[in-house]
Amino acid sequence: MRTLLTNGSVYSPADPHATAIAFDDGVVTWLGDDTGAGAYADGADEVIDLGGKLVTPAFVDAHVHTVGIGALLNGLDLTGTKSLAEALDKLNAYAAGLPAGAVIEGSNWDETRWPEGRPPTREELDRAAADRPVYLSRVDGHSGVVSSALVAAVPGLTATEGYDETGRVERAANHAVRDALAEELSGTEDAAKQQALDAARTAVRAMAAKGIGAFHEMAAPHIGPRWELPLVRQAADEIGLHSTLYWGEPGVFEMLDEYGVAGLAGDLNADGALGSRTAALREAYADRADHRGHAYLTAEQIAEHVIACTEREIQAGFHCIGDQALDNIGRGFELAAEKVGVPALLAARHRLEHVEMPTPEVIATLARCGVVASVQPMFDGLWGGPDDMYAERVGDRWRAMNPFASLARAGVVLAFGSDSPVTELGPWDAVRAAAFHHNPDERITVRAAFAAHTRGGWRAAGIDDAGVLAPSTPATYAIWATDAELVVQTPDSRVAAWSTDPRAGVPVLPDLSEGTPTCLRTVVGGRVVYESEGWT
Repeated sequence: MRTLLTNGSVYSPADPHATAIAFDDGVVTWLGDDTGAGAYADGADEVIDLGGKLVTPAFVDAHVHTVGIGALLNGLDLTGTKSLAEALDKLNAYAAGLPAGAVIEGSNWDETRWPEGRPPTREELDRAAADRPVYLSRVDGHSGVVSSALVAAVPGLTATEGYDETGRVERAANHAVRDALAEELSGTEDAAKQQALDAARTAVRAMAAKGIGAFHEMAAPHIGPRWELPLVRQAADEIGLHSTLYWGEPGVFEMLDEYGVAGLAGDLNADGALGSRTAALREAYADRADHRGHAYLTAEQIAEHVIACTEREIQAGFHCIGDQALDNIGRGFELAAEKVGVPALLAARHRLEHVEMPTPEVIATLARCGVVASVQPMFDGLWGGPDDMYAERVGDRWRAMNPFASLARAGVVLAFGSDSPVTELGPWDAVRAAAFHHNPDERITVRAAFAAHTRGGWRAAGIDDAGVLAPSTPATYAIWATDAELVVQTPDSRVAAWSTDPRAGVPVLPDLSEGTPTCLRTVVGGRVVYESEGWT
């Protein structure tokens, strides 16, 4: 099948001034100006006049939790609640539509946005949900709160590390609750699997509608059961998105063949999260002087996992946020390099998730060992700056967090993701957040941020021939409507500003200070996976 798009703006380094592009059987066959497009119109199955619309490579979300996204979209979503009272009111209204005894799961509450400044208590959940079993996960997923009925339903929970009588659960207690919800409390196994598949389908459709053509699933024992992995792949295949699956557990190499995972990486936790105060810090939290979080892995354990994966030529990776956890990561990679050599590490292309507080020394180690940094710009967009959650947790240390420019200058490959449902799916918002980092010294250009959210995601999965529109590359792209002017960003990576300078050889992107584009069509390998009604 041949598709020809004309009279638009095609974002391509192969031809920065292209206004037309042709695709044959899932591959880019030509791009150029409208004058040359006529030769490709004959025999085309579809010719679309774009009317000035923008065509770009489809985005890659390098860190998602697919079933969790769908569960949030299909269930109790506490994103954006402005107070504890509002969250409890939402829980009460949601519970009113359910039978007595029904298990309620909700997520994405953030007490740092509430005037009360604290999580709900077990007793408050009991009242709001009429004594139903309730689990509400905090926005970062590393802690939550449970009702009395759910405490009673999880054997041994009160004696598990991380349980608090107020109903707050973290670490092992949080994992125990998630395990119980996925297994014992979800009804029959068939019902649980159908619910997970329905959630995955919802999530994949939502990604396609955002111009996302590929995603990396970050599964792990503390997030969901192994049997969710084939369901995520099934949902992606049905709708047409490209999926790359990771499993965050050391030593389980049978997962490679049994479930087709790309590596034992992703949310293999070296520590927790700052919002839950479980990220491992060198110095105490600014708002809790007796506490430095929790490091879950030593440098030696990290090295052991990296060495084992390197010897099998697969990716290793870790979730790492706090500076102490990242110190352990850096030391672990140095120990691994002593054992297997830097060339072997480079060939394996290991990856890290989040990488929020690395020192310059750790950044240098990651660059030397060829480790990809899978990062989430919306973390800074939502919680960075002098007056938000990061500053509350770590004081002035927030300025060195999420150091995109420092990582890029050192030669570390960046891959952007959302960590959805922790933050909403929204790749253009992530590009804008990286260009407008709260610390100007850590801003990168829109072009560099766009590359990290497209080609960088493919590279993080070990795929080097995708993420750009050029002849012979896959026809994986999105079409966008934008009211903003298409402009060239200035070359100063520390200043997120734009110029209308029509320099030869520089493709253009939207001025994101005026809003983000709307996706009209998403295509993966020539297959239309999303189309906005009536856009053509």
